[in-house]
Amino acid sequence: MPPTSPVKAIIVPVTPFQQNCSILWCSETRRGAIVDPGGEADRLIEAVAGRDIAIEKILITHGHLDHAGAAAALAEHFAVPIEGPQREDSFWIDLIEEQGAKYGMPDCRRFEPDRWLEDGDTVTVGAQSFAVRHCPGHTPGHVVFVHETARLAFVGDVLFQGSVGRTDFPRGDPAALVRSVVTKLWPFGDDITFVPGHGPVSSFGQERRTNPYVSDGALAAAG
Repeated sequence: MPPTSPVKAIIVPVTPFQQNCSILWCSETRRGAIVDPGGEADRLIEAVAGRDIAIEKILITHGHLDHAGAAAALAEHFAVPIEGPQREDSFWIDLIEEQGAKYGMPDCRRFEPDRWLEDGDTVTVGAQSFAVRHCPGHTPGHVVFVHETARLAFVGDVLFQGSVGRTDFPRGDPAALVRSVVTKLWPFGDDITFVPGHGPVSSFGQERRTNPYVSDGALAAAG
């Protein structure tokens, strides 16, 4: 992000899944949010403390444990609300503790979001507004957050550099995932930089050119 960007962010990979938890904040107000805190709450608290940021909410793209396992703990610590995902992911949130035990993440706790999100909603962080898009496919209630001025998006497990999210989980839908990428993400423009749920950042333009699953060429070849 350029030095003048209205939004600043750092990525803190957490959990054995190396999930990209993002700490973002408004440059003007120094008020911030934590996006997809999958675990290691103490580490995330420490990362916030070192940056003079006032956390005002937790944002969740979807209900998988590696994205939401520490949401309850951090919401309690900072005394802030949880916003997202879309309500269709409630069954995943209900399974977080069971899944945590299965994958050696016993600190995962279920929660009830203070605000379920829908396509077309906005969420605010300080003086900044993020567009919300409902992008089912990886999970039925997955949402993404896009700051149009900063040209920055947080897309969870919808899209990765060179790949897309898995659709072999309960209620996954490969056709819906491709539709989400093409109809909900691409219209924001090729110059959007995105933070995926795992792996390196990329841009919508790069993925439209090169992604073997959702590039323009790959989709044209698939008919």
